[in-house]
Amino acid sequence: MKITLMVMLLILCFSCKEKKESLNDKTIIVPVSNKIYEEEFQVIIDSSDVKGAILIYDLKKDMYYSNDFDWANHGNLPASTFKIANSIIGLEIGVIESETTVFKWDGKKKWLKNWEQDLVLKNAFQFSCVPCYQEVARGIGVKRMNDYVEKLNYGNLNIDSTNIDNFWLAGKSRISQVQQIDFLKRLYTLELPISKRTDKIMRNIMLMEEIDQYKLYGKSGLSNDEGNYNGWFVGFIEVKNNPYFFATNLEPKQGFIIDSFIKKRLDLTLTAFTRLNILN
Repeated sequence: MKITLMVMLLILCFSCKEKKESLNDKTIIVPVSNKIYEEEFQVIIDSSDVKGAILIYDLKKDMYYSNDFDWANHGNLPASTFKIANSIIGLEIGVIESETTVFKWDGKKKWLKNWEQDLVLKNAFQFSCVPCYQEVARGIGVKRMNDYVEKLNYGNLNIDSTNIDNFWLAGKSRISQVQQIDFLKRLYTLELPISKRTDKIMRNIMLMEEIDQYKLYGKSGLSNDEGNYNGWFVGFIEVKNNPYFFATNLEPKQGFIIDSFIKKRLDLTLTAFTRLNILN
């Protein structure tokens, strides 16, 4: 009787574990009919002393373009690309009061000189101020952060009381390029469960460049997990009122220069748009 009971309990435990893992699996696979392999993307990556994938999505054609769809489906730490979701949650909850919210510098030396000043929201976002957004995350708290990440259907994040202010920079949190674009597409098409006010503010702080040819919205991100660098550039670009979404994820080869690697994420992404004849 005791053996039978123990077996039943073990089966129940494994069943619950499998169910939990299933609920946490938010993998999004691009249908074969909706993707095109772009060898040119691989050429520009190989010529830049990096490895990785560029993923571009044409909303009008419902088509994905990439040099490596396996890489694009692999999860990585979101790094500072999570500042998009962090900003949304902070604005929705009120931890970030408005676009004019000021993050006060504590007077201490920071990793970047740009962080050693009081910053309004857009500058904190564009300068990728880690201390500013750690403050936001602590203000949101573990429960509300988990609830909103689930509500926004953002990646596969591991958030608890021990990592509330760095879960996007280290640990087990993961998001893939395909998931990044799915999230950005829902943001752009007003499908996220957020207010119009938050949406308007997000478009303003994400705007990086506006010229006659295009409007570029985006966020970069860089993680260093035990010496392994991984870099992001995600966002969308409007060309003649047509939106195209992108998620570039790169890793440097040995002997790289960090400043050069940071710049390459943007340069290679724009080059990919040129190769697709979306940009001149």
